[in-house]
Amino acid sequence: MYKRRRMLAFATVGAVMCTGGFMPSASQAADSGDGGKKKSYAETHHLTADDVENINALNERALALGRPSASPPFRIPDSAGDRVIPPAEPLDRMPDAYQPSGGRATTVVNNYIRKWQQAYSHRDGKKQQMTEEQRDKLSYGCVGVTWVNSGPYPTNKLAFAYFDENKYKNDLENTRPRPNETRAEFEGRIAKASFDERKGFKRARDVASIMNNALENAHDEGAYIDNLKKELANNNDALRYEDSHSNFYSALRDTPSFKERYGGNGDPSKMKAVIYSKHFWSGQDRWGSSDKRKYGDPEAFRPAPGTGLVDMSKDRSIPRSPTNPGGGYVNFDYGWFGAQTDADADKTTWTHGDHYHAPDSDLGPMHVYESKFRNWSAGYADFDRGTYTITFIPKSWNTAPDKVTQGWP
Repeated sequence: MYKRRRMLAFATVGAVMCTGGFMPSASQAADSGDGGKKKSYAETHHLTADDVENINALNERALALGRPSASPPFRIPDSAGDRVIPPAEPLDRMPDAYQPSGGRATTVVNNYIRKWQQAYSHRDGKKQQMTEEQRDKLSYGCVGVTWVNSGPYPTNKLAFAYFDENKYKNDLENTRPRPNETRAEFEGRIAKASFDERKGFKRARDVASIMNNALENAHDEGAYIDNLKKELANNNDALRYEDSHSNFYSALRDTPSFKERYGGNGDPSKMKAVIYSKHFWSGQDRWGSSDKRKYGDPEAFRPAPGTGLVDMSKDRSIPRSPTNPGGGYVNFDYGWFGAQTDADADKTTWTHGDHYHAPDSDLGPMHVYESKFRNWSAGYADFDRGTYTITFIPKSWNTAPDKVTQGWP
């Protein structure tokens, strides 16, 4: 381990950062409904207060860049200037093997760039060198990995999840709070355990498949919408009743690369629906109950019955409030899936990262991870919601290969 400036006796400040590093153990993952037994990333990896402050600032900066009309809610500290754009890598240089460990493979960001250029970068069948603009986006950490692969900054508008209402009601009625557990903590824990990420992921994949069928041979938006409604009707899907002006029907139109000359150029048949995931905390109402911010809001970010759509309009990437004096948690984690086709969720690979790239600081270089679904969906104590989001990229982009094998036995 590199020398720290000063140690953070876990989370002396509220952390806003991307998660990474080693996944929780199987026993920790089994407590996913608890929200308290699993350790947070900051606690596990002993981040310094300076590390947390700078990661916080850089994530806020990335969010502001994704919303050009918005500005960061606070001044970015001078020390956050240690973020570095990774250097360009030769197009013909092959990546080194990743380091696999317990359902995850790890590498430094420079090696990920080499892999990206070999496996993910293809445009119309030709490898592309990652541009400085793309390397700049990538350097922001976990959201950077999704950002560089999706094109536009992730907007999270077409998010899906699965919530078992019957399980939630049954567990509320037939179980009791644990010793010293408040009612708010109990309800938050039961709500968290009633979400099924595997089913949420499946729902997103099913909808993406319907969208991709509708994109075929649709050379204008009207034809795509007509095809989409037919596909939904044929599948008896509840989304067919969505309002014509909803995010669901306007998603393709609102995707910047759809309009770009070297993207979709306004032709839906040149686009494809792909998937990424976001983990976050439900208790984001700054003016609501402090217990809801600590233990989660059971009513927040539930999917609509039937469609599975999650209203993300109130997601402000606000982290969980401390459960103990001086404590704090991280606010989100992004994972890129793309358009892998393996039917078994456990065989799919999720690409994400840890902190921003600062090789000359105590924080160190950014690392990129490839995690199997079971590891990705386990999460940390920092999160009680996991959504699976559909976005669109041009078919000519190969940022979603069918097989992602680098670093795996």
